[in-house]
Amino acid sequence: MSAPPPTVLQVLPALGQGGVERGTIEIARALVEAGGRALVASAGGPMVAELEAAGARHLTLPLDRKKPAALLANAAALRRIALEEGVRIIHARSRFPAWSALMATRGSGARFVTTYHGSYNEGFPGKRLYNSVMARGERVIAISAHIAALVRERHGVDPARLRIIPRGVDPARFDPETVAPARLQLLRQQWALPADRPVILMPARLTRWKGQAVLLSAAAMLQEPRPLIVLAGDAQGRDAYRAELEKLAAENGATVRFAGPVADMPAALALADLVVHASTDAEAFGRTIVEAQAMRRPVIASDLGAPRETVEEGVTGWRVPPGDAAALAGAITRALAMSSAARAAMGEAARAAVLARYTTRAMQEATLGVYRELA
Repeated sequence: MSAPPPTVLQVLPALGQGGVERGTIEIARALVEAGGRALVASAGGPMVAELEAAGARHLTLPLDRKKPAALLANAAALRRIALEEGVRIIHARSRFPAWSALMATRGSGARFVTTYHGSYNEGFPGKRLYNSVMARGERVIAISAHIAALVRERHGVDPARLRIIPRGVDPARFDPETVAPARLQLLRQQWALPADRPVILMPARLTRWKGQAVLLSAAAMLQEPRPLIVLAGDAQGRDAYRAELEKLAAENGATVRFAGPVADMPAALALADLVVHASTDAEAFGRTIVEAQAMRRPVIASDLGAPRETVEEGVTGWRVPPGDAAALAGAITRALAMSSAARAAMGEAARAAVLARYTTRAMQEATLGVYRELA
């Protein structure tokens, strides 16, 4: 049996809803299950209860404050925690708190691990230096090969320090065999879905680079009867963008349901005939793609960033040039024209790919391996 993992302190701004937060809890749970101790420092948030239910301990610090004084105070607090709790690894998951975490390793004996979660823009002077803290870990975890290449190019990280650990999904939760008909019927009623039209689902928060406008423009090029489009994602205060989408849908004759944030994503995916990812900027990973694939749904994704790794053209889905509404419309037409047998075969291939490479368990085991390697 493997030795228990060391005591690990994960550091992030807050425990709101999001992929970084979800990954933090998944790793904390894995640490506890393996006999280790899991500590998480953040400013708190709605996911603290779930973290503590997993057996981890939450430590409240103002890690969401981006002020020099807060950086220094947080560094001192993290160093104290590391010494008092016997922390062997400090794992930073966000840039500003990472600077405090890096400072905390000095004098505490803790090793420093980072996860490079995104592409991190460099539009302002000094931004590359600010971002570089995420490449300063003794081990730098990249969530895709796309991000690993970016880290090597921008920061010159030695490949010996770099580990590619893709994000994963729970194949038991995202399993079409476990979604009860009552769950499907509830969403069908909530969204007022007609029985005689195919459904295209786009799971993404409402923000311009996610490409909702590209999908609605593509919808204008589809032949009747046009599919119904469900936009499943929170506007997060972007009311002007939502109004723009509503106007575009009306101009293009598209039938759209603005579903908002969806609690039962497995059921939402099971209802869809087709799932579309239309981001115009490169995704660091794109978890919704592998969630759809785990549910055996055909996926059309933008051909840039990590989806080039997760979507095998013509086998587990299709890729189209980003921002190209005509290409997207053509792919939608071809996908919806597939026979049921061809659709089922693609769905099986997609789920098999997820089970082989993109499960939560695989992500957890690889991350614990990094901790043991350093400890």
